[in-house]
Amino acid sequence: MKTIDIHTHGIGGVDTRTRNVDDILAIAEIQGFHGVTEIIPTLYSSPIPEIRAQMETVRLAMDRQKNVSSGSLSANNPPLPPFPHAGGFAEAKEKGGKGGFETGGAGKNSPPAQIIGVHLEGPFLNPVKCGALDAPLFSEPSEYVLMELLEGFEDIVKIITVAPEINGAISLIKKVSGMGIVVSMGHSDATYAEAEDGFRAGARGITHIFNAMRGIHHREPGIAGFGLLNRDIYIEVIADPYHLHPKTLELVFTIKNRDRILLVSDTVKETEAGGCGMNSITDSVGTLMGGCMTIAGSSQRLMQLGYDPSDIIDCITKNPLRYLQGIR
Repeated sequence: MKTIDIHTHGIGGVDTRTRNVDDILAIAEIQGFHGVTEIIPTLYSSPIPEIRAQMETVRLAMDRQKNVSSGSLSANNPPLPPFPHAGGFAEAKEKGGKGGFETGGAGKNSPPAQIIGVHLEGPFLNPVKCGALDAPLFSEPSEYVLMELLEGFEDIVKIITVAPEINGAISLIKKVSGMGIVVSMGHSDATYAEAEDGFRAGARGITHIFNAMRGIHHREPGIAGFGLLNRDIYIEVIADPYHLHPKTLELVFTIKNRDRILLVSDTVKETEAGGCGMNSITDSVGTLMGGCMTIAGSSQRLMQLGYDPSDIIDCITKNPLRYLQGIR
């Protein structure tokens, strides 16, 4: 059974802001250690040339994995070295995979997670809901910028997060979804109606619901309210101890049809390689920068909180698979 994390920026001291293929492969190895079988490395908003360089790095990592699985490694494409720099990951492996088993992972003998594409978290986002992202690096939606961004990488881009309310976003959502790429709405101050417009234009998901977006108000349900109430749209949920209050999680799992809930890690460079960190990851002003648990760890946490294990497993297996396949 495939377990899929569609939103991870990094873990254990390495992240996707890199031109080093081994960094991307290290993320895959650490995630695989925790029982994750497929990942979509998620890129931050950056200048277009930098995003393209990072996508090329991910592509090379995907090619390296394919060569390993086909047994076609050569002197110019050597096997992956150990990762002593990856936040204690090497030490965890030497201790018999204890960290992985504590979070429900597969342990030291598990294969790396397969890299199946990239998720672009921006740059078409709303600066007023930037969260931990760098708002000056956002771009207004336009077909020219989109083509400049995607040209040559259309085959590996699986998801793009877009704020539907910003000028030009609706036509961009139509264009992107028409290319077979999933559009997720996020980093957004959209009203309920604006989120609905994005959905009608082709958006199929909402990025880390409640985080970096307009919340629910009794006179304006906003994009978060739309995510809960629309039965067809998928929603990403970060289920570590910090991103959503336990009662907010209860609200999500009570209201939202569970076949549209996607558990994601949103892990970052600072996330411990053990994948079950109990400390929040914040910047100097207290803004959450990313998740502190792999999807294995957050799944186990939800089960311990009393959620149906079969529902939770679906949130990291069947649901993301249907989402990526375009099944509404």
